[in-house]
Amino acid sequence: MKNVQWKLLMVLVLAVIAGYGIWPPKERIRLGLDLKGGIHLVAEVKIDEALAGYTDRFIEVLRKELQDKQIPFQNILRKTNTSFVVSGIAPDKQENLKKILENHGEWDLTLTGNEGLAALRQAVINAKAEEAVNLAIRIIRERVNRFGVAESVVQRQGLTGGRMIIQLPGVEDTERVKDLIKNTARLELRLVTAGPAPSAEALGPIPEGSEALTHSEVQQDGRSVTNYYAVQKQAIVSGEELQAANRTTDQYGRPAVNFTLTSSAGSKFGDFTEANRGKALAIVLDNKVQSAPTIQDKITTDGIITGQFTIEESNDLAVMLQSGALPAGIRFLEQRVVGPSLGLDSIRKGMLACAIGGGIIVLFMLLYYKFSGVNAVTALILNMLFLMALMSYFEATLTLPGIAGIVLSIGMAVDANVLIFERIKEDLRLGKTARSALQSGFAKAFWPIFDSNLTTIIAAVFLYWFGTGPVKGFAVTLIIGICCSMFTAIFVSRLLFDWLLSRRRKVESISI
Repeated sequence: MKNVQWKLLMVLVLAVIAGYGIWPPKERIRLGLDLKGGIHLVAEVKIDEALAGYTDRFIEVLRKELQDKQIPFQNILRKTNTSFVVSGIAPDKQENLKKILENHGEWDLTLTGNEGLAALRQAVINAKAEEAVNLAIRIIRERVNRFGVAESVVQRQGLTGGRMIIQLPGVEDTERVKDLIKNTARLELRLVTAGPAPSAEALGPIPEGSEALTHSEVQQDGRSVTNYYAVQKQAIVSGEELQAANRTTDQYGRPAVNFTLTSSAGSKFGDFTEANRGKALAIVLDNKVQSAPTIQDKITTDGIITGQFTIEESNDLAVMLQSGALPAGIRFLEQRVVGPSLGLDSIRKGMLACAIGGGIIVLFMLLYYKFSGVNAVTALILNMLFLMALMSYFEATLTLPGIAGIVLSIGMAVDANVLIFERIKEDLRLGKTARSALQSGFAKAFWPIFDSNLTTIIAAVFLYWFGTGPVKGFAVTLIIGICCSMFTAIFVSRLLFDWLLSRRRKVESISI
């Protein structure tokens, strides 16, 4: 008797804790995209672009290394996304080129005449592609979080490839969020070598190591004007060396973005600006000149990006710079917008389905199993309470398929009770006493219930492993629901029977 009271007290305490854990439900239960409304995107990282960018950066590194070691060559040009050609290299210097590339350990070199074709090794290609996708996912996740979207999902689709799934519950401004996600946001500070000029031809011969970039602005009369600047290809400071970026205003009160460099980058930038006073410095964002102020004095860690931004654009730019530059562009493959009203409608229908299904089950259990049905219904209510509490504790997201998982777990919980009750009835028909029938009924039903639930959990684990979004939500609720039903159907239900029997000295039958 004492043992039963302690177990009963433990269940009551767990029920109180569970009730406290899910109150208030609107704040404790996270709703998924299909219930809350928002945007579902399938995007793909342009891996070819990331590989081409890596090859271009390596070409600049190799060019400088050849010049430093005074190894003459005519030119270095990228041939494909993962290969480049070094031309005009003398036969007696080709061994030097080979050693340089061997030291980097990523390229295979084929020499023909006075040319060398370097190709990125397949293992390195795979590693760089993987790195680009993982980096893009991390940066997009950080941008979305800084944008203020709660309960967002940014994850890879499948085990390989560059596709990712982005779910943003509660977001309505689709185009703004897509711009925030897809913009590369590569910030560079480069020295202007010529310009501005109204056309690229007007710049004249582009100095070696420079390239022509555009700068667009809207005049006071509403006309859009595009000028050209020749700027050095090699950046003095890049976005990777940013420490912070925030929205601010320029000297005219217009929205702008200020940034702070790391101390090492600030020292390097300070030396550069001190040595180049009077020259123009281009602030380049995604290969477009945002502004090209003249260096008046030594600048170290702080700078400002001005332009014709709106407040939202300057805020989004600050978010993008703070999160870092994407390794490559993003293309959107699929877009679905779920309106809030549709989400509310899904909740209403899902809850209605739960209520109708649960009501019919409760009615059936009470009519068919009489007083024992009350036991089953009590276990069922506790099952639901524990399920929602665990979902709140693990911060699981409730989706429409998740509601289906809850309904299914309710059915499995009732099925466990039916198995137990039928075994008890069989033993009562054989003439066993009530206590003996209860004991053997629960013992006989345990392993069939355990096996059934275990196989379902294994299937649900694979659904969670390989599934995405709503499928994962279904798997999570199903796993939690089954675990709760095992506890309530076997432990709590048996405990209630024991408690009732312990209150009577002589028990001849059970209402079942």
